[in-house]
Amino acid sequence: MTRKILATAGAAGVATAVIFASAAFSQDPPPAAGAPPPGPPPTVRMGLGVQGEILFNSSCTTCHAPQGGRSLDPRAPTQETLRQYTPERIHEALTTGKMQVQGAALTDPQRRDIAEWLSARRLGAAAAADAKSMSNRCAANPPLTAALGKPSWNGWGPGLTNARFQAAKAAGLSAADVPKLKLKWAFGIPNAVESYSQPTVFAGRVFVGSDSGQVYSIDAATGCVHWSYLAGAGVRSAPVVAAIGGRQALYFNDMKANVYAVDAHTGEKIWSTTADDQPLSRITGAPAVHAGRVFVATSSSEEISGLQTNYECCRNRGTVSALDAATGARVWKTYTIPTEPKIVGKRPDGKNKWGPAGVSSWSAPTVDPKRGVIYITTGDSFTEPAEPLSDSVVALDIKTGKVVWHHQEVANDAYMTGCNRPGPNCPATNGPDYDFAASAMLQTRADGKQVLVAGHKGGGVVALDPDKKGAVLWRVELSAKPPTARGDIVYGGAADARNAYYALQETAAVTAVDLANGKPRWKTPVKPPADREARLGSAAAVSVIPGVAFNGGWDGVLRAFATADGRQIWSYDTVQPYKTVNGVEAKGGSMGAPGATVAGGMLFVGSGYVGISNGMPGNVLLAFSVDGR
Repeated sequence: MTRKILATAGAAGVATAVIFASAAFSQDPPPAAGAPPPGPPPTVRMGLGVQGEILFNSSCTTCHAPQGGRSLDPRAPTQETLRQYTPERIHEALTTGKMQVQGAALTDPQRRDIAEWLSARRLGAAAAADAKSMSNRCAANPPLTAALGKPSWNGWGPGLTNARFQAAKAAGLSAADVPKLKLKWAFGIPNAVESYSQPTVFAGRVFVGSDSGQVYSIDAATGCVHWSYLAGAGVRSAPVVAAIGGRQALYFNDMKANVYAVDAHTGEKIWSTTADDQPLSRITGAPAVHAGRVFVATSSSEEISGLQTNYECCRNRGTVSALDAATGARVWKTYTIPTEPKIVGKRPDGKNKWGPAGVSSWSAPTVDPKRGVIYITTGDSFTEPAEPLSDSVVALDIKTGKVVWHHQEVANDAYMTGCNRPGPNCPATNGPDYDFAASAMLQTRADGKQVLVAGHKGGGVVALDPDKKGAVLWRVELSAKPPTARGDIVYGGAADARNAYYALQETAAVTAVDLANGKPRWKTPVKPPADREARLGSAAAVSVIPGVAFNGGWDGVLRAFATADGRQIWSYDTVQPYKTVNGVEAKGGSMGAPGATVAGGMLFVGSGYVGISNGMPGNVLLAFSVDGR
């Protein structure tokens, strides 16, 4: 699926592995029998560690197996152990250290790719991306308490409901203001290839993560930097600020499934913990914080092993955890698949087959204090038969984590990337990979009725009744034809009291549906600039303020649409180099995951999402205001 980082490929050689991996997303037919072997593949950047994971899984898993897996050398560190190393240490081992002999068969870029995938962090991030080395350090760092009343966009959405709707007073922008928006400042993220963390606005600060692992505190008005904190891996999630123990704490996750709390004023660490230590676990969605608890859900790249012969698949299960906000101690943990994986058979090559596995949760939990539950959305199963909670909206008891109810929208979805070609880990029937890849939205309609709305990659949107254990109120199909595994609705939509708004990736449009009955109100096709005609559609989340919906596309253009009729009223092409406030060389690129955030008369958005669709890389955070003031 589009939001998952490409993880595995075949063992027939690195070149073939890359070709197979690319084919998994292009849906190209397999080569004809007797056809000559393909030539070297083009170099395609697909996000942090993609090439490294292909290399590692095709060359290294024989010795470096996952915990509990079979290894030719029991003395070799497991994958879990290697993931704790820094990229510098791994690269040194492959270049001049203990693994020099094995590393000699690799080029230096390949050794770097392996190091960055295992560590989930860029080489050189610790020094090059530190705020202390930047030229625009803020002259003062006043306590956040002095600005607690300022408008905020705190986390994936402005509140617990994940509806991504910012009210007029907090937005500070009207529909009439939006056409006047101009760039106010640009902040360059050092040593980064892509921008995949959504900026949080709180108390006059902007908090944002990076694929280098640095999390920054930036002044919202000027772009000067207060501090940075280096996490153990790239930080893809939107940070969340909450008061705990007499101070404001900033909570965020990293791509090794670690959760952090740091002092939002100083950046000093309060605690960190690992939410899940299963092989290949990661956290891509934002945390949710409520009533002294931090709620996090985990995902995994294990799904993408359909063509990998060295890896005995599959063992990773999605999880949801509640942590004590003050200490990080686990309060409860729930697996989306209750049954622990075990050996379920043998592959034709004699290696073990494992199951059940999958049902990752890729997005931020939605908190419903009124009903005492949190809602998560889930993806497909990695093994067959597909699990009951796959492709579902799930309600969990907020105190215990027990499943209260669930609604499965797509049944029988067992999927492995790469399985449009034969592979030892492939389901008998593959796909369609119609995950719920975005959070469910809890919104109150104009008539006062609350509804829970969720869209999946198959282009379907369903509205559930939270008062009747998820009973279906309505559903609508927004795709003109069944999407491929790439998906139509990926990172999700936004909702006000009248409509839900979604960006459609393969349909290449932005659309609105009536919250009362699901009927489409308008659909606006989106056409890229002439020099980017192939970069159609959007996987990025929609954001909405009264009268205006914002969305950024694979073409790198941020657009604003009138919510009444879908007219485009403003756009800004982010694909350009920038003179940044911190002196870092930066450029914009595709937008494909996080959406824009709006607070206090300003709009903030990152540009440069690569993903697995060969998006245009970029490393810039942009801030807009009316006339650039």
